[in-house]
Amino acid sequence: MTFEYHRLNRSWPKSAWWKPLITGLIAFVFYAVFTLALAVPVLAAVVFSENPHPAFERLVEEAVIDTSDPLMLAFALVSIALMLPSIILATLIMGPRPLGLLSSVAGHLRWRWMLRLLGPVLAVYLAVFSIGFLLVPLLSGGAAVVPEWGADSLALIVVALLLVPVQATAEEYVFRGYLMQTIGTWLKHPAWAILLPVPLFVVGHIYDVWGLLDVAVFGIFAGWITWRTGGLEAAIVAHVLNNTLLYLLSAVGVVDASTTEGSPVGVAMTVVMVTLFGWWVVALQRRHGIARTREIERDPAPELVDAQP
Repeated sequence: MTFEYHRLNRSWPKSAWWKPLITGLIAFVFYAVFTLALAVPVLAAVVFSENPHPAFERLVEEAVIDTSDPLMLAFALVSIALMLPSIILATLIMGPRPLGLLSSVAGHLRWRWMLRLLGPVLAVYLAVFSIGFLLVPLLSGGAAVVPEWGADSLALIVVALLLVPVQATAEEYVFRGYLMQTIGTWLKHPAWAILLPVPLFVVGHIYDVWGLLDVAVFGIFAGWITWRTGGLEAAIVAHVLNNTLLYLLSAVGVVDASTTEGSPVGVAMTVVMVTLFGWWVVALQRRHGIARTREIERDPAPELVDAQP
């Protein structure tokens, strides 16, 4: 039997249609507990302290996340990163086995494949970011933004380098890992698994219409490249590099990571980046023979019945 990435749940002999639902419920409970453990001390510090940290006070009173503050940025990134242990623990409890099927068709995260992708994604993103943030302003009659080193720049850079990789990876394991494979348990065609998680991914971001469209473009690409390459590696690399570069640029005043406003230029940049990177990834996949399916020698779980698209 041959299974594509989104169908890996069905390659497990003990798979059942209802198990992904229980996995999601357990993951939600874990995430709620972890989030409370993180948020309650912060809330207590704001309420009971005579001089609360301004960024956290603003968070409590105005529901505003100021990512120009290193502590607030760390808090925001960790609150998202907690999704990773939540979904891992839930999968350990409910399956499938091995746990690595959540990562790729190989049953584990393919680290050498990820390392091969670092160069292409870095080259594409740096080129497009340079054009978008330097050349476009000059061509439109404006001035290129000059980086400025502030009092918090070093702290923001350290926080971004340490926490953004975990935050972005957590989102990929939930939205492209768990959700794609959950939908693939019920629906065979990959389009369902690629597209249905996108609205959930989008509503988790607080942006205007252009910003949400930007997120949707990346979500569709991440789902497609995960299906096409048989694992989360390419989506993780793209997501980590994208977010890290944005926060590094924000640390030196080139962009505002706290803004909720997108733009047509931003959407166009994302389209160009994912198109170029996707083409490069597929070329590398063919060259190095990276597997995109899992082969097993038995029938899938008999209690599962395909729902036709």
